[in-house]
Amino acid sequence: MNPIPNELTPHLAALTPVQLAWLSGYCWAKANGETHPDTLSGSLNMTSSANAKSLNIHIVSASQTGNARGVAQQLSEKLTALGVAHQHSHAADFKPKSLAENDIVLLITSTQGEGEPPEEAVSLHKFLHGKKAPKLNELRFAVLGLGDSSYPKFCGAAREFDAKLADLGASRLMDLTECDLDFQATAQNWVEQIGLQIKALANSQNQNASHNLSGSLNTLVAPDNAFSKEKPFAATLLTRQKITGRGSDKDVRHIELDLSGSGMTYQVGDALGVWFSNDVDLVDEILNAVGLADDENLRDQLVHKMEITQNTPQFVKNYAAIAQNADLNQAIGDDVNAFVQANPIVGIVQKYPTKLSAEQLLGLLRPIAPRLYSISSAQDEVGEEVHLTVGALRYEHAGKIREGGASSFLARRAAEDGQIHVFVEQNPHFRLPENPATPIIMIGAGTGIAPFRAFVQQRAASEATGENWLIFGNPHASEDFLYQTEWQQFAKNGYLHRYHFAWSRDQAEKIYVQDKIRENAQLFWQWLQNGAHVYVCGDASKMAKDVERALIDVIESQGNLSRDDAEEYLDNLRQNKRYQRDVY
Repeated sequence: MNPIPNELTPHLAALTPVQLAWLSGYCWAKANGETHPDTLSGSLNMTSSANAKSLNIHIVSASQTGNARGVAQQLSEKLTALGVAHQHSHAADFKPKSLAENDIVLLITSTQGEGEPPEEAVSLHKFLHGKKAPKLNELRFAVLGLGDSSYPKFCGAAREFDAKLADLGASRLMDLTECDLDFQATAQNWVEQIGLQIKALANSQNQNASHNLSGSLNTLVAPDNAFSKEKPFAATLLTRQKITGRGSDKDVRHIELDLSGSGMTYQVGDALGVWFSNDVDLVDEILNAVGLADDENLRDQLVHKMEITQNTPQFVKNYAAIAQNADLNQAIGDDVNAFVQANPIVGIVQKYPTKLSAEQLLGLLRPIAPRLYSISSAQDEVGEEVHLTVGALRYEHAGKIREGGASSFLARRAAEDGQIHVFVEQNPHFRLPENPATPIIMIGAGTGIAPFRAFVQQRAASEATGENWLIFGNPHASEDFLYQTEWQQFAKNGYLHRYHFAWSRDQAEKIYVQDKIRENAQLFWQWLQNGAHVYVCGDASKMAKDVERALIDVIESQGNLSRDDAEEYLDNLRQNKRYQRDVY
């Protein structure tokens, strides 16, 4: 007896060998009760008729922390439920040159740095803004932006993508939709609206998709941890050690957390999400300024639930509307973003006080959002622990020292042996090479050293044979050489083969990591020719840009290429996962 139902035969005949291989594994897993088999990046679309004309619909997620990826998955599930065949690709896996081959592109993107696209979407952004950008007169699109309104260029990447696609001739299905940190409701509404619109368009094209299977090509889905952003694990704080010297202008702490009993797993390159509480003294300052010092319930909400250390244009505008203070309005002037960057919330309510109700104050504030920190340990080395490298943010305003919310919590306020609520945020686009013999070059400054400590721990634990080269920068060798003894031990044990350090303030002329790249241009080019992967971690607004310019300089000079060809060479490295950045 034929074990395959007759109605499936035509569908199976239409599948490619790769799709059949995937489907075989999927069915085997289902038969054995498994719920998370490997998945394919693009969708396997089974249509009821081989002759049915179908729209080529592509969801592209450009994510920095995973939120955009999650919304894209919701949209994919919505379209699947509506019977609409489509593809879903992470931007890192989407070939920019294939853009014009689609009928509809639905882009969900976050923003990083100064209004820039997330790392996995840099190639797409460069392509659209480059000389080879195609005419897209046949394309229809919609863009959903996820951002943080405390930054001046809120949803800047989404705005640029939306404007450029239209400039190239594509037609909007919906106006650009922008989401702040509390994005869930807006994003869900967008998913519902665009899903129904796409369904109507698909029906008009006589599309009759019956099944859609989507996921990531050649990528194993990591086992679900029982804990998540919504359900974090209460990890015990084991160690908090200052690793900068007494004379340093920086206060960097090495943090160790105990994950015992959680079953949580992570890979090197991942980040740890940390939920924190606000400083009680800061809360009291704000409540006193607005006349609510006696409201204990409100006090508890501000300590545990509301964001009070990151100012936003919305807070400033709405507070000014309530306060009706001429001096405040004059101080804000025409540039609210500059005012936001120069003044914390507590500074505003103290300098321009007005009485608020509890409802008014809560209406001005956003919910606390967890902070993400690059993990600085390899689980193969530390077991049921996770390590972080945290720079405590401190600055002076109006004669008083102010602190960052999460960094001061980790560096000072959280009790040792106390509990900190955490979750793992996967970073699939910042990974060691699959081949352990591949050489790697790691470039970082300040706390950007964190993931590279994890990288080399992992290479040592797995006895990888590929050579490791570290280029690290900080102000002073005597005060700011983070993990110095560990790097010396790695070198002694044969797991740190080359290293160059840029101590910017140890001599009259400032020296940075990009200078070390240029100084070693010939060697750097040789490593690239030998297949090296290049990693950059640190500040997105300046360091990462300076490093990228240095890389292009090296490629141009050593490869005897034009500037345009050197830029294309580097972008090809990015698309082939040989140039990866974790910048913030």
